[in-house]
Amino acid sequence: MTFLYFGYGSNMERTSLRAKGVAPLASLRATLPGWRLRFNVQHFFLHEGGVGNIEPCTEAGSAVQGVLHRCEDHHLALLDDAEAYGHGYDRIEVAVSTAQGPQRAIAYVGIPSFLNEHCRPTQRYLNILLKGAQAAGLDAAYIEALRSQPVHVNPPVAPFEPPAGVFPVFTAQTLTLDPPLTALAGSVFDMSPARWQHDFLKGYFGGKDMTLFHLRRMDQSDGHECLDDLRHDRLSWVQRAYLDAYLHAYNAEYRYVGRFSYD
Repeated sequence: MTFLYFGYGSNMERTSLRAKGVAPLASLRATLPGWRLRFNVQHFFLHEGGVGNIEPCTEAGSAVQGVLHRCEDHHLALLDDAEAYGHGYDRIEVAVSTAQGPQRAIAYVGIPSFLNEHCRPTQRYLNILLKGAQAAGLDAAYIEALRSQPVHVNPPVAPFEPPAGVFPVFTAQTLTLDPPLTALAGSVFDMSPARWQHDFLKGYFGGKDMTLFHLRRMDQSDGHECLDDLRHDRLSWVQRAYLDAYLHAYNAEYRYVGRFSYD
């Protein structure tokens, strides 16, 4: 069995979808009339700015362009996890138009408690949208409107330095024994002190190393990053800087508790 999913943000792009475990059986461009695209869903981590959302709009000609994916039923749980269903996003049914006629599909909309009207998307996030929009053949004017979006800009960050002191070393096996813990780029953090907005991530990140998760969400990712890249120090300076920004974000939201070994 299959279902139709309308992706209008980063999930227009198939590499981004594959990073979430979703490989559509087919994809084609689609339009959602009577709605508009926003970037007002506050990302879990503040340095990532705002991510995509759709809102009803009564302005003449308003529409959101995107990609209609035909997915297998087991992909729904993966999409729900990726979109923090019930926490950051709700799931609704929408009516879209395609070259094959009108279709009904599911789409995700931001939950009010996660909306922040001051948010802007990062350039990383916009680049993924642009890749997906261009691959799907969306209208040139729509792509140009995406390209011209104001972006969230972060100041440069220094390489992350763990706090001074003696801390334990965790492995993939021992990390799973303590679900409030999560690992990133060789550091382990306790998620227990996090803000309520991170309650969903405690279940999603808890007991796991999330380094590949983040690397595969870079706009430059080809989806082939692997643990050997970490073991043999094969990361580019861009990847390192991206992980450093997340290490500082983890350290701000959570509590550093140890080192993670990839051996």
